Amino acid sequence: MKKIFILFLITLFGSSILSAKSVEHKKVKKENLKEKHLKEQMQREKKFAKEQKFYKGKEYDLSAQKVDPKDLDSIPIIEPENDFDMTDVYRDDI
Repeated sequence: MKKIFILFLITLFGSSILSAKSVEHKKVKKENLKEKHLKEQMQREKKFAKEQKFYKGKEYDLSAQKVDPKDLDSIPIIEPENDFDMTDVYRDDI
């Protein structure tokens, strides 16, 4: 009878240790997952900040690319070679 009781206690104690390790492992895994998501979000924020810096354009000097309106008069107007009439598309008798 004592052997059965001792065996039962050892089994109970062993299962409680395994369950404690499992809970601890889940906790560590959850913390690692949170840390991973946090790093990913930080990378997204850095990318967003870099894109916003580009889109705002405060640090870019585009004055060299400005066009003088007087120069536009010297550019010849190119006429289209053929006029496309959209009514031909909708005609049924063709």
